[in-house]
Parts: sequence; structure tokens; C-alpha cells
Amino acid sequence: MYSLTGFLYQNSTLLSQYKSKAILGLSFAKSPNKPSLSFSFSHKSTNLLISQNQIMIRPSPINPADFQVSTKNGFLPEELPLEILSNPYYEPWEAVIKDLSTLLSTSSLRETVDTLPILTTTHLISEPEWQRAYLILAFLTHGYIWENGGPSERLPACLSIPLLRISTHLSLPPTATYAAFNLWNYAPLSPNLPLNQPENLRCIHTFTGTESESWFLLISVAIESHGAPLIPLMTSALSAMATNNSHVVLSALLRLGYIVREMGILLHRMNERCDPMVFYTEIRPFLAGSKNMGHAGLPQGVFYEEGLDEEGNEKGKYRQYSGGSNAQSSLIEFLDIILGVTHTPSPPSNPTKTTFLSEMRSYMPGPHRAFLSHLEASPSIREYAQDSAIPEVGEAYNFAVKELERFRDIHIQIVTRYIIRPSRAVQPPAVHGGINIAVASSRSAGEG
Repeated sequence: MYSLTGFLYQNSTLLSQYKSKAILGLSFAKSPNKPSLSFSFSHKSTNLLISQNQIMIRPSPINPADFQVSTKNGFLPEELPLEILSNPYYEPWEAVIKDLSTLLSTSSLRETVDTLPILTTTHLISEPEWQRAYLILAFLTHGYIWENGGPSERLPACLSIPLLRISTHLSLPPTATYAAFNLWNYAPLSPNLPLNQPENLRCIHTFTGTESESWFLLISVAIESHGAPLIPLMTSALSAMATNNSHVVLSALLRLGYIVREMGILLHRMNERCDPMVFYTEIRPFLAGSKNMGHAGLPQGVFYEEGLDEEGNEKGKYRQYSGGSNAQSSLIEFLDIILGVTHTPSPPSNPTKTTFLSEMRSYMPGPHRAFLSHLEASPSIREYAQDSAIPEVGEAYNFAVKELERFRDIHIQIVTRYIIRPSRAVQPPAVHGGINIAVASSRSAGEG
């Protein structure tokens, strides 16, 4: 277990104090599946009235667009992800990824991939094309490694060579990550409906073709979309701190808390269409990485073939990478940084959790990592709230941190339902070549 460190004063309870000091209202739509939010705050000493739709976004010295972060979609791309590489040169890749779930269900993916030519990245022009190519090869890589019959210790050059080149361009590890599974792997069913409604989304690709897998991935996409307004909101709050505009900071912290609460509501919806045993036995094995997977048949990781040298000797090396994880979400890391939240291992002498979360940042797209690093060098909202002459700013900060803590509590509940409980149950046949990959990936996982 670990704890969040961020509260200014633990004995201050925002909502109870506001009973006498202020008016704080929260309303949701009748359907919990489509929450809407409004709130107001007033205090006799500030004479301030704030509504969600009236908060003015102030110019910020941090321009998210410089880091491929959208003020509209957050860490999701500004434009919808590509669903196909239009250049016919990449048709061999597209043909295989189109039939991925069928090839895996018939244990014929490796046989098919082994016939692929080694394609270059010369014809990838736009950034969405590079992202699409990465998604394709990341899915094919994990499918190839974890196809039924036992894990493959080797990744053929037709996958590894272009994947290494593309990963270098995107500043991502050459393995499947949250970016491939979630950020660049969705499309709306209706362009007129928002992306924060998971029932309005579909996955471009999945391993299993099951509704459970699609829903599992799309809940995260909806959460990313719902949290997107927090980026301009909180970068604006950083600008307001420079002019000591406490009212803007206060309103931003309150809105942050309520948006994070709604993100928790979306996360709870995982239970609607994702079956725990289907996830654990059929889906999760394909999300597994190659790091610390000796018990699963990969003692050295996976050998990435890189062709032959001038003397005809094989080039390449063994590589180990973690699997895809929601801990690779830049949005959640963004919230931690903005609020100055640190993760304290329990016991403190065991830094495994902290180390894991730090490692996961290297699995985020390079520009997003740079954005987070830039924010880390910005003034501290926590210190500003602590020093503010308006006590409600500190209370609003505590409220925001508490909502983030509740969001993580919901995540722990999801991990318990979808990983811990199934791992303790009598194992159904999720066995690859005599190895239960579901159990093996549970042993190596740091966080879901």
C-alpha cells in the first residue's frame, strides 16, 4: 500500500466547514451514466460567485500545444486517430492488423507475421501516421509474443526493425503502451456526441474482439476526454498565481475536484460491460510485458532481431519492457504534479511503488513527458494554497486532493475485482503452452 501526501492540514474538512462559511452545491444528471456538473461558491469575505461555465481561462505561459497536448482533448490527439495508413506500401501491415483477433483465435498470427517483408518508415509523413504505425506494430508485437502455444522469445525483424525506428521517432519504448492501447486506438460512433461517453466510442483494434476488451480500453479514453479541460484550467491557475489572483486559483481547484469526481464515476462504469474473468483470462495476457517474466517463459525478455551485419552475423539483443498499464496515463501524472502530490511507500523502506510510477513516465509519449517535466518546474499550487491569505483556497486544495484520493480508491477497487479476485479463484484454462499467462502477468504487475 502507499499513501498520497498532499493535504495542507489533515483536520480541515472542506464540505463541513462550508456549512457555516459558504454555499457549495453539486448536482448530477438523473442518469449516473451521463453525469453533468454545476457548482457555486460564495463567501462573505470574498463576495465571489463562480459557476463551472463562467470560469475565465487566463493566458498561460505554458502552451500545451508545444507538447502535442490538446486544449480540447487533453492527452488524446487533437484530431481523431487514423484508422488506416493510406499509402499502399503499408498494406501488408494493415492486412494483418485487420484480422488480428481471428489470427490469434486460430493460433496463426506468428505464421502470418513471419511472411511479412521488412518495411521502412520512409513513407510515414505526418505525426498521426507515425502513431498509427506504432499502434499496428505494438499490437502485432504483443500478439506475436503471447499467442497460444507458449511465449515467443524472439521478435522477427519484420516487426522489430520498423518498431525500433518508429519508437525512436515517438520517444516511446518499442513495446505496447497505454498510448497504443488507448490514446491512439478509438473512434466515435457519432461525431456529434462527446468523447467522454464510452458508449459513443469504439476501439479501432483489439486482441480478442470481445466487448469486454473494448469497454476496458474505452473507459480510459472517456476518462482522458473528461479530464481534458483540466489542462487549460490548471495552467491558467498557474498564471493567476503570478498575479496573486486567488479567486481564479480557488475556482480552478474546486472545478478540478468535481471533474476528478466525475472521472471516478466513469471509472466505476467499468463494471457495466467488462467481465472480470474474461478480462483476466483472455485479455490481460496480451497486455503483459516482457520484464520480470521468467516464470512465464521469458527469462531474458524478448530478443529483438535487427537483421545481419556485413559479415552475415545476426544483430539484435534481448530487451525487457513492462506491459501496458493505466499508470502510463499522463493525465493522472498531470494531476499529481499540479497538486504537488507525492506517493509515500508503505513501509517507507520499500520504494517499489514509487519506483514503478517513476518508470511508467518513460512509457508516455516523449512530448507528454516534456510537458510534465515543464510543469514540475512551475510554481507550486500547494505552496500557494498554504500561504494564501484566503483560507478557502487551502480548503479548496484539500478538497481537490481528497477527490484524487477517492479516484485512486476506485481504481484499487477495480484492480481488486479484475485482477486480485480472479487470481485467487480456481484458474480456468488461460494457459499458453503449459504456462498460465494470466497468473504470470499478475506476479510481475506493478499497477493496473
